[in-house]
Order: sequence, then C-alpha cells, then structure tokens
Amino acid sequence: MSPVSDEAVEAALRELYVTVEGSSLRREERKKIPELASLLTVLGRLKREPLLVDAAAGRGYVGLMAAKLLGVRRVVTIERDPKRAALVRSLAAAIPGADFDVREGEVGDRSLWPASPDVVVGLHACGPASDAVLEAAVETRAQWLLLVPCCYADAVPFAPRARALADEVGIPRQAGVRRRFVESVIDSQRTLRLEAAGYKVSVLAFVSPTVTPHNLLWRARRVGPSRRADEAREKLARLSVWGSAAWRTVR
Repeated sequence: MSPVSDEAVEAALRELYVTVEGSSLRREERKKIPELASLLTVLGRLKREPLLVDAAAGRGYVGLMAAKLLGVRRVVTIERDPKRAALVRSLAAAIPGADFDVREGEVGDRSLWPASPDVVVGLHACGPASDAVLEAAVETRAQWLLLVPCCYADAVPFAPRARALADEVGIPRQAGVRRRFVESVIDSQRTLRLEAAGYKVSVLAFVSPTVTPHNLLWRARRVGPSRRADEAREKLARLSVWGSAAWRTVR
C-alpha cells in the first residue's frame, strides 16, 4: 500500500477529534501526526483485515486512525482510564462498519486480551506498560507486535538491573553517558525476550528524533521455534547473570 501521509492523518484527526466549530487540534494531537502516519504505513503492510489490539490506547489514536484510514474493522482497545475509554467508544461510533471493543483496565490484565490477535500495537506505552504489552503479546501468541516504548523510569522491570550493570562495568556517572547505556541494556533485554519467544525482530527509527526522542519501533513477527530463538535464550541468560553481583546489592 502507499504510505499514509501526514495530511491524511491530520484530516482524519480533525474529523474525529475536533467537535466544536472554529476550534483546532490539541497540541498533543498535532505532535502525533507524523508518528501515526509512519506507524499506520507499517501497519497497513502487515495483514488484510486483522484483529488489532490497541494496547494502552490512551485517546485511541492508533485504533481509530487504523479504522478510519486503513479500513481495519476489528479493533480491541485496552485503556485503564475510564474517561479516555468512554471517548474512544463515542468516537468509534462515528466510523461506519468499525467493530470496536473498548476494554477498561490495566494493560497487563490478561483477562482483557483476546486470544491470538493478529496485530498488537503499543505506541508510547509509558514505562512498565511497554513491558506489559510485550509480555501480553507473547502470551496471547500475537502474530505481529508493533511496539514503541516510552520512558525508562525506575518502574521498568529491568531498569534496576541495568543500572547495577552500569556500576559493575564502570560506566561513568555523567547523566548523558549513563542514561544511554542503561536504556540500551533495557532495550537489548526487550529484544532478546521477543526473539527467545519465537519472534523475528526488527528495530527501526520510525520517525526522526526531532519528532520524539522515543523514536524506535520494535516490529516483531511470530515465527515459532528456531535457532535464533535458542541463541536469544542463551544471550538473555548471560545478560541476566552478567550483573548478578551488583544486582544483589540493590535488591
């Protein structure tokens, strides 16, 4: 399919989200335009008529734009905030033929997830929510995962160990240097978890870092058992052991 343009996304956002004559898109929505255009382009090339899970959906940008611009008809959105979930329900009603199932609750609650979704998308799920989306996609045997992590706070499951690892190998305390190392270790662990679970993983910059500093997209396709998966499990085990001495001091 042809790339989804910024102009098409902006027009669709205006049609759905701008409900008062003379008003304009929110700053948050304008910032999302290039991210959505790029992500929808990737999504549109994966599978026709997928069951799409918009995980940690927020205001439902991904699911709603996928329905509006790609013709995706089956969408499950998972969002913990009742007001945002209600907004998605109301906006979905304005898209003819779209079958939206809006589920309220934490994204890590497996009871909210459908079995074997075709595509799971997590666009800027904050902190540990990205890891929860990753785990749920693996456990539900999603065919595809498109994940854009956001934030590397202390609540990210592997963050304490990554910082302990930085201490063990002697990474300097200067924030810019140390932060890059810690984030790289966290992202490496996420990548290995997906590969070990039987996914073929690509990591690409889906937008410029001037759009968002969190501009890496994990595109993962389930391929099942493989030699790569076996190697990933070995690397994951080594990564976990590598910082074990320092890790014990922070537990």
